Amino acid sequence: MSKEKLRSQDWYGRTGKDGFIYRSWMKNQGFPHHLFEGDKPVIGICNTWSELTPCNAHFRDLAEALKRGIWEAGGFPLEFPVMSLGECSVKPTAMLFRNLASMDVEESIRANPMDGVVLMCGCDKTTPSLVMGAASVDLPAMVLSGGPMLVGRFKGKKIGTSDIWRFAEDFKLGKITQEEMIEAESAMSRSVGSCAPMGTASTMAAMVESLGLSLPDNATIPAADSRRKVLAHMTGMRIVEMVNEDLKMSKILTRKAFENSIMVNAALGGSTNFILHLTAIAKRIGVEIDLTDFDKFSSMIPLIANVQPSGEHWVEDLFYAGGLPAVMKEIEPYLHRESITANGKTIGENIEKAQCYDRNLIGTFDMPIKPESGIAVLKGNLCPNGAVIKPSAATPSLLTHTGRAVVFENIDDYKARIDSPELDIDETCVMVMKNVGPKGYPGMPEVGNMGLPEKLLKKGVKDMVRISDGRMSGTGYGTVVLHVSPESAIGGPLAFVQTGDMIELNVPARTLNLMISDEEFEKRRTEFKPLNLPYDRGYVNLFLDKVNQAHDGVDFDFLQGSSGSEVKRDSH
Repeated sequence: MSKEKLRSQDWYGRTGKDGFIYRSWMKNQGFPHHLFEGDKPVIGICNTWSELTPCNAHFRDLAEALKRGIWEAGGFPLEFPVMSLGECSVKPTAMLFRNLASMDVEESIRANPMDGVVLMCGCDKTTPSLVMGAASVDLPAMVLSGGPMLVGRFKGKKIGTSDIWRFAEDFKLGKITQEEMIEAESAMSRSVGSCAPMGTASTMAAMVESLGLSLPDNATIPAADSRRKVLAHMTGMRIVEMVNEDLKMSKILTRKAFENSIMVNAALGGSTNFILHLTAIAKRIGVEIDLTDFDKFSSMIPLIANVQPSGEHWVEDLFYAGGLPAVMKEIEPYLHRESITANGKTIGENIEKAQCYDRNLIGTFDMPIKPESGIAVLKGNLCPNGAVIKPSAATPSLLTHTGRAVVFENIDDYKARIDSPELDIDETCVMVMKNVGPKGYPGMPEVGNMGLPEKLLKKGVKDMVRISDGRMSGTGYGTVVLHVSPESAIGGPLAFVQTGDMIELNVPARTLNLMISDEEFEKRRTEFKPLNLPYDRGYVNLFLDKVNQAHDGVDFDFLQGSSGSEVKRDSH
């Protein structure tokens, strides 16, 4: 056991009135007195279970396996709920509330008598919000993800979330009926867990594993597989050891750990949302990263995992092929092998014996699935603070393209006109959507991969260049430029684009430019009028007042940097 007094003893180790109060009401759950005597670390289980968050709906059962491991290792598990964000349910976007959930997590951990914490997360925003909040407190912490759902089956084919966009196009063209859509939606979501492709949820699970915050295989064991419960049990055992070793998050989340995670994300073809969340986590723990790091460390890594939406298969299949350790093994020479992880071993030790069992799923560095991967960061007069694109999900011929802008002023304008026969657009045009950034929507929704006009779909057009200050679902694909910063709602250059302007995209050169004169550019700047944002109370008003732009992670300015775990005042 640790020679240091356990943090929980500042509550449960007190004498007199204070000790009486802190212990007595806990005993109404049937806990015997010896659990409070200071030789058993109190492990908080931060649970985002919710029936409104379907990806996490199995967490009650998973938490019981976690508790068994904690008890076995000599710990005292105490489960607590925090705000849960269901990506498929929350309006206007779950991203609007990520920072709020992180505040809930941070204050819940700091305010309560726990020595370490396990973060139970799965659905997209539950992972970054929990890690951000815990990083701000900096106790020993581990992540237990919920795992991907089993692959859907529909009319003899495997389907997953990335097929939604294909179904939507077929429905628009009359190739599939509403009855077939209902049949497909039931066939797709056939087990507990998060999305079957390498969407944002699985990208986040891979992020925490590559950072070293979880046990190996956390990212890919299917939610319905009994081995997910075994992982939970082993996580419970290990978090008790981490408390005894005083292995805090700050000892794991080093600059090198973040570099590793960027390279692993590239190898997976992970979600562009990864950029926003990893940046926010880094700033919470005091590690400096910026957009140039994502380009630099992504550019050297090809696509290794053949998983949708960048590839052909599914996260479930990736697990059977060797999981994330096998992917990391293929890029091992580029990783910081000495980086410590939550199990007390280094990254190098964790992947030393990793094997690939299916080369259709996991390529090699010399024979990758695709040569282009990761995230390309663009700069230019249209995005002075940066914009991003995912080359592995784009059409190669469109990565260098100049086209006429067709502008939608906001999401409502887009919905009203996109399928109009009168819309002046062809496949060479560049679709531009404004006012869907952090403040403009508000919350920066996943509307950046705009659906194509019906009349072009009928011609067989499959992709076009699309640009916005919003985000794209991790399950989305196409030649889509995202996260344009600064956003249009606050006067970023995207606000100045007019229909008919020429836009030049050059991904190899990492540039994105509006082809107008400097004089015209300045004229439009002086004529710009800020968007009227109709929010004057509550959390949304706080969000609009304090949120950073996309290149800074869309966190609140006052939450950057940790506040530690000390609480100096008692409650009575």
